[in-house]
Order: sequence, then structure tokens, then C-alpha cells
Amino acid sequence: MKIYFAASIRGGRDDQGLYLEIVSLLKDYGEVLTEHIADVKISQMGEMEANDFIYERDMGWLKESDIVVAEVTTPSLGVGYELGIAETLKKKVLCLYRESPERSLSAMVRGNKVFQVVDYKELEDLKEIFDKFLK
Repeated sequence: MKIYFAASIRGGRDDQGLYLEIVSLLKDYGEVLTEHIADVKISQMGEMEANDFIYERDMGWLKESDIVVAEVTTPSLGVGYELGIAETLKKKVLCLYRESPERSLSAMVRGNKVFQVVDYKELEDLKEIFDKFLK
């Protein structure tokens, strides 16, 4: 199974360590095409490659993927865009949202019946979520 993992880069990198753990868990289910999302070397300024290169590369991976898993706790224009494209491509989409009293998930994500949106509290919750969704 080819997995496209989407998570915030330029929208904020506070959860980079969590992304690393998520990618590690996802590797038990298949090939993570976008494991670089978890790279500690990527700052909030993004990758060093040209924007058009990143766009073409990521759209290729998105088309190639069997499933999309998006960590949507940190708002990100790029992740929102990827989710819209994934819906158009009729990809199976799992959105992970870590509950917080300070923020609320966009209605455009939570209200979309095509996406499976799952709230979680801790990294340990994800193994069970992935077992249900990816097996």
C-alpha cells in the first residue's frame, strides 16, 4: 500500500516530532511516499527545492498513493489543498485531529462526509486507529 502522509510544514512545525512518530507507525502498513514531512531539517520556511518542483513531485505522489493520511491539528493551506485534490481523485482519506480546547477543526474538513475524521488524544491512540482504517 502506498500512503501519502500530509501534515503542516509552512503552517507550523511544532508537531514535527509527532509527525516522525506517525510516519514510523504508518510504515507498518505500507510505503510512506512523503516521509520527508517528518524530517527535522525542514523548518517552517519549507523545503529548499523550488516551489514548482515541490508541487509537481507532491501531486505525482498524491496520484500514485492508495490512501491519504493527514494530521490536521495544525492548520495548513497546503494540507487543505492536498485534501481537496485527494477527494477529487477519489482517494480514501483519514484525517487525524488532536483535540484541543484552544482551537476547532475546520468545518470544511470535519463536515466532509468523504473524509474519515478521527479525534485522538495521544500517539498511543493512533495504532488502534490505523489498524481499523488501514487493514
